Amino acid sequence: MTGAREHNWTIGTITGLIALAAFVGGPKLEKLKITALDPLHVTWISAAILLVFGVIATRRIAAGLGHLVTLRSIAAAGAAVRLLATGIGYIVVVFAVFGVLDVPIDQLLVGAGLAGVVLGIAAQQSLGNVFAALVLLLARPFKVGDHVRIRSGALGGIFDAWVLEVSLTYVTVRTDDGELKIPNSAMLAAGVGQLPGAPPEPVTPRTDLSRQPDVDRPSSERQVP
Repeated sequence: MTGAREHNWTIGTITGLIALAAFVGGPKLEKLKITALDPLHVTWISAAILLVFGVIATRRIAAGLGHLVTLRSIAAAGAAVRLLATGIGYIVVVFAVFGVLDVPIDQLLVGAGLAGVVLGIAAQQSLGNVFAALVLLLARPFKVGDHVRIRSGALGGIFDAWVLEVSLTYVTVRTDDGELKIPNSAMLAAGVGQLPGAPPEPVTPRTDLSRQPDVDRPSSERQVP
């Protein structure tokens, strides 16, 4: 695990430096015209290098951040951080490529802003649950296996539960009435207190031969009328 994490950081750093060199050095080579290549070819080669190595650096650094957060928290938190870092890295790489190609990004920014507003309104509840999951995983008011008391008017008052899972959208708990999936935003808004107790053991169904039909029993155990 440690070797893989260090490997991700090493490759991410090297490829990130190469992408940065393509972003900074490409336009300068084009302006100085010190190469035998056509300036347009220099631009496209720099953009291709920036895109390829930028994507590799983004994936490796995001994986390294995910491993780091997983070690300090839980796997779900690491996955969330890795996904967020990957998305931000891809956006930075795309805009950097557009900058190298001298593509005007003013209209692109306006269109992306409008699309972001529409998407935010349409997915307001889902995005709220994702950000609430990040807050819960970083603040850690409870963890998997805890016995908690939840106070929330939106959830029907006060009840006790065991925390079974924390995902990007729901917190899965076990109550006296069975398992319940609570949206992260509702869980973040609720009051949660710790209760003593050991995690409940799973119920294993048992087979009672005395209640099975005679056809399921061995012939020696069947009752003769």
